[in-house]
Amino acid sequence: MAKIISYCGLDCSVCPAYLAARKDDPELRANTAAHWSKIYQADIKPEDIFCQGCLSVGERLFNHCRVCLMRQCGKNLKLKNCAHCPDYACEKLKPFLEMVPEAKANLESIRQKNTKQAKSR
Repeated sequence: MAKIISYCGLDCSVCPAYLAARKDDPELRANTAAHWSKIYQADIKPEDIFCQGCLSVGERLFNHCRVCLMRQCGKNLKLKNCAHCPDYACEKLKPFLEMVPEAKANLESIRQKNTKQAKSR
């Protein structure tokens, strides 16, 4: 499966909430809800684990994704993701990228590809 890079740089294609929805897997939903409840100290139920991915046009998103400021900003600017933003990496994004290095690596990789493509034109 191809990577689905969210606005913030996370790869939706490996996210358990996305995979549980895509596979319609109740066991994965229950396991993910239990795991996320424990690590995030929150009450997450299996029915909360249903997401079509950050970039989807539908509203079937994990709870946090619905209110994510990076997602809202990217959608408002009509960007593919934050790597395409002229204000990269903005103050909304920087703290997140410091906590999640794999998201930063994904966005940096996209930015490098875009720079190479622009130079070859």
